[in-house]
Amino acid sequence: MLLAIDVGNTNTVLGVFSGDTLAADWRVRTERERTRDELGVLLKALFASSPVPMGSIDGVIISSVVPPMNATLTEFCRRYFDLTPLFVGPGIKTGMPILYDNPREVGADRIVNAVAAHDRFPTDLVVVDFGTATTFDCISADGKYLGGAIAPGIVISCEALFQRASKLPRVEIFSRPKSVVAKDTIGSMNAGIIFGYSGLVDGIVRAINAERGIKSKVVATGGLAGIIAAHSATIEEVDDLLTLRGLYLLYQRNQ
Repeated sequence: MLLAIDVGNTNTVLGVFSGDTLAADWRVRTERERTRDELGVLLKALFASSPVPMGSIDGVIISSVVPPMNATLTEFCRRYFDLTPLFVGPGIKTGMPILYDNPREVGADRIVNAVAAHDRFPTDLVVVDFGTATTFDCISADGKYLGGAIAPGIVISCEALFQRASKLPRVEIFSRPKSVVAKDTIGSMNAGIIFGYSGLVDGIVRAINAERGIKSKVVATGGLAGIIAAHSATIEEVDDLLTLRGLYLLYQRNQ
């Protein structure tokens, strides 16, 4: 079985594949100071609560945008699985030309998402990932990574609002607003965040389409994708497990 690990700045998503079937998946907070053995304790607990035995893992692939954790992750895999993990990065076979001025600058998660999205939808695409940053990645119908845009993530923006506006409370942003014309402070903040980011997504997607002279299919992923998609006029598909599926594909392409 294959263990796929996507290490983001805020959360880490893990999945176990049996063949091409995702047998188990988890989302945990990214803790940069964890040791290899703390990771081992965490993974043992996760596997114990799943139908998948930890000893069944015979391959590991990792996408990481937190370089300080890479050495610890490697040590963890060698100690607990007796395996050297495959990292997504320069030199890996992606099957996708990267048309960036400097391909090494593209985040591993963006490439993984692009590969997975094009495998599922072989057409002109924009992939929107709602992570620590909100990223927009453009893929051509013939499978080339064209580039994209990066905006501040929803949580980053909310934290700035809470910290800078002392009279505004922290709000729960994981619920859909009832109205854009809210009648209380929390409702107003929730409406501004959700409708504001929906508008940001639609504006950037429309600008991309206008620049390219096409209408791209828009696929969203990330923890808040479903909430934003409910108010977006351009998002057509939501796939919370897009990155894990991309890691599986990349592992197969590099065997």
